[in-house]
Amino acid sequence: MASSLGVLFRVATWGESHGGGVGVVVDGCPPRLPISLEGIQFELDRRRPGQSSLVTQRKESDHVEILSGVQDGLALGTPIAMLVRNEDARSRDYDEMREKFRPSHADFAYDEKYGIRAWSGGGRASARETIGRVAAGAIAKQVLRCFGVEVLAWVDQIQHLQASVNSDTVSLAQIEATPVRCPDPAMAEQMIAHIEAIRKAGNSVGGVVSCVARGVPAGWGEPVFDKLEADLGKAVLSLPACKGFEVGSGFAGTLLTGLEHNDAYRADEQGGVFTPTNRSGGIQGGISNGMPILLRAAFKPTATVMHEQDTVTTKHENTTLQGRGRHDACVLPRAVPMVEAMVALVLADHALRQAALRSVNVDGIQC
Repeated sequence: MASSLGVLFRVATWGESHGGGVGVVVDGCPPRLPISLEGIQFELDRRRPGQSSLVTQRKESDHVEILSGVQDGLALGTPIAMLVRNEDARSRDYDEMREKFRPSHADFAYDEKYGIRAWSGGGRASARETIGRVAAGAIAKQVLRCFGVEVLAWVDQIQHLQASVNSDTVSLAQIEATPVRCPDPAMAEQMIAHIEAIRKAGNSVGGVVSCVARGVPAGWGEPVFDKLEADLGKAVLSLPACKGFEVGSGFAGTLLTGLEHNDAYRADEQGGVFTPTNRSGGIQGGISNGMPILLRAAFKPTATVMHEQDTVTTKHENTTLQGRGRHDACVLPRAVPMVEAMVALVLADHALRQAALRSVNVDGIQC
């Protein structure tokens, strides 16, 4: 299914940017898991528009409603449906896009695929679709807490501005301390100034979000096709504007030799196994090795800019289009909770898959 993800912990999002609302169905959540509505709303507030001058000024409360699957604060084990109603859609801003394709947007591709598209607001290609992902990701984080796992993401780079962040010690409070969500205070100030200048010029800019998952035990992930980094890559790359993904040393690892790149194994005093270096990013052979999982995701500049650009009409005639409406000059600050959500969804699914695998012996008897 084009709008679903997961094997045991499954999610399916629905809704368009300018429709009545957007939401998600979470299936496979363990029964009796405490579900915090406040925790879900907290994550949606991190994602919502209008939270600072750096992001789109569309005014949405993004108030979440749980329609099913939860009673007295506990998951019932049945599908959990969540809804966020759209409150501030301005479809008139998109009237010209009814007949013209926006450069670098999904308009033309959707039209070619379906022969029809939601021209107002971009429909399912809009970042508003990610509301369902973030709401589901908040539940996935609650599942992961049962396993002692924490997922944190932050803005690591805005165009040429690169932060210095210790992934072993970075905290949510440090990430949330500035509107750009960069836990390097000095660099955060430069990033904010750069985004503001880009916005005032009617332009946009991209960058990189880094993410760490701490506390993931060894053994999560599947060989061959469902390798942990493959599932993480698919999930993160499915986010709007995401154009690149790497785990551990990533592309930089190609500059090293095998001796330089290898993570040597060591045993600690308690009999546990660890690697003093973590160039593998916590994953080897598609399976977690007990070290922190480290990944980076590259996001392109927002496609809508406030300048006239060449394009074509729905009749494939050359024309121009002037950018209008409310848009992010940089998607990175709001992409942070989105990346966390996608990583949490994949890890929660693999946590349950591993728990199911190890809960039976060779005779199929519960241990």
